[in-house]
Amino acid sequence: MGKIIAEKLDTLGRYFSFLGELFRSMVKRPFRLSQYLFEIEHLGINSLFVIFLSSAAMGMIFALQMVSILMDFQAEIGTGAAVAVAMGREIAPVITALMLIAKNGSAMAAELGTMRVTEQIDALEAMSINPVQYLVLPKVIASLFVFPMLTLLADMIGSLGAYIVSVSLYNIESAGYLNYLFDFLSPRDVFMGLIKSVVFGLIVSTICCYFGLRTSQGAKGVGDSATRAVVASSVSILVADYLLTTIILRFIYL
Repeated sequence: MGKIIAEKLDTLGRYFSFLGELFRSMVKRPFRLSQYLFEIEHLGINSLFVIFLSSAAMGMIFALQMVSILMDFQAEIGTGAAVAVAMGREIAPVITALMLIAKNGSAMAAELGTMRVTEQIDALEAMSINPVQYLVLPKVIASLFVFPMLTLLADMIGSLGAYIVSVSLYNIESAGYLNYLFDFLSPRDVFMGLIKSVVFGLIVSTICCYFGLRTSQGAKGVGDSATRAVVASSVSILVADYLLTTIILRFIYL
């Protein structure tokens, strides 16, 4: 048990050392704009379809559950407001982060891991190119832009899915549904989700890149690194979601 705890603390210490090197590289030249744009396209635009499907499904499912509960109180007109608030505060940032971990986080770890075991990163270091600045920083900066944008998209698509289910399947009056939604939904609810999405983007990108750079033992190590990156990122954003919700509700909403 003591050995396991020591290994975990050692990994945590190396991760924070990696973060320090990453933050120092942000202010160093050169700034490779083309790499940032490529990563934004790769991480963001290529992920639109999966975010569209997952957020629509979550909005529709949550609407079905809310209507069945609120009908007992004859308050089903509030379904849209409940779904919009839940999507803005919790569901959209979390489901977006989980989908991007599955699609992009594992790819980051596998890409960097493959470069490590094939000695491409060693070649960059031999040419005096910092691999953290050259390979990792563009992915992290792109994630800080992409995660909030896709979270906003998930908010809108999830609310639209809930609207379709509520109005089409349960014949809830459309004008009253929308009026109640916009009266109840606050900009703070959306802002809360955006704060979380920025933090999630930083957590996911840095953890996945860290495990990718720490890859060893050939092809088997690449698979192991991708697995560890996905698991660690998923657990970290759930823990971070709880901590951020506690902090925001205590210091912003109250």
